[in-house]
Amino acid sequence: MSLLFSPYSLPGRRAELPLANRIVVAPMCQFSAQNGLAADWHLAHWTHLFNSGAALVTIEATAVLPEGRITPQCLGLWDERTARAMADTLHRARALAPATKVCIQLAHAGRKASSAAPWNGGQLLDAAHGGWTPCAPSAIAHLATEAPPQVLDETGLARIADAFVAAARRADAMGIEAIELHSAHGYLLHQFLSPLSNQRNDAFGGSLENRMRFPLQVFAAVRDAFQGTLGLRLSATDWVEGGWDLAQSIVFAQQLKALGCDFIHVSTGGLSSQQKIPVGPGYQVPFAQQIRAATGMATTAVGLITEAQQAEAILADGSADLIALARTLQYQPHWPWQAAAQLGGVVQTNPVYWRCLPQQAQQVFGPIRVGGR
Repeated sequence: MSLLFSPYSLPGRRAELPLANRIVVAPMCQFSAQNGLAADWHLAHWTHLFNSGAALVTIEATAVLPEGRITPQCLGLWDERTARAMADTLHRARALAPATKVCIQLAHAGRKASSAAPWNGGQLLDAAHGGWTPCAPSAIAHLATEAPPQVLDETGLARIADAFVAAARRADAMGIEAIELHSAHGYLLHQFLSPLSNQRNDAFGGSLENRMRFPLQVFAAVRDAFQGTLGLRLSATDWVEGGWDLAQSIVFAQQLKALGCDFIHVSTGGLSSQQKIPVGPGYQVPFAQQIRAATGMATTAVGLITEAQQAEAILADGSADLIALARTLQYQPHWPWQAAAQLGGVVQTNPVYWRCLPQQAQQVFGPIRVGGR
């Protein structure tokens, strides 16, 4: 049997989370919400992803507070209104697809908040253009051309931690099976970890122990509140001399495991404009492999994984337990179908699609339960 299409179970306090295969849809920001509310675009997008053949779909970075959004168009889960919109949209999308598991990435953008959408330049927005003053561990702007963020005090930190917990409870109430805390790509939790963005002189800055303190506090608080499967996305390196690196990531991951972390999703970069990334096929996989070896945690590899045999080899050599795809799935929406045809696997999708396959791939679709979970 193909490893990519073999079943896998993620841990969870309430129960294990069974996955039909090892393919995960990584969170992909859509910049299509209005005041944080899920909308028609999300219905179409999620329905499509739930029919992709992946076993687990991760909803995009979802802000736990309005000021934690990357852009004014980012999805939110900070109150009952945003929760109702998400729950309704998610329910309708799941009714049009087979029993795909759902994860949500909860996030706070920190100093990278209040930005324009990528196709509008991605620069920090001022109040006249719908922006706000972002907050961060230290008054260090993401870009030299931007104004510095407001420094978070302990009251602000407590408010953010409480918001993560409240959002996790809302996600749980709507039947989302897993949560991924966003501690990657230069957003708030990552900003606390990296000495490039965290230059505080209190209990939350300086030493590695202090820089890890707030992210670990947030994780522990969400762990206490959420009994489902809980993991974290990590940038394993800043790709900058003197920044966050693999050795520190391993220590952090070990601390997370001790707090009950069920999985770790290993990415890199995103914190500094000075980063120098040697981009190539599977360039982040070695970081996943080393963190998996050091912690024994269920590990997701991501980053320029584009071929079925490439994904299969990553699993076969023990570099990761799960394979996450993002842009690959945007470009090839039914990549799991094609991979199943190549590797002898089976996927699930709505039977409306059953007749579309070429003759040589007729065995790709397995038993379907439409509308159920």
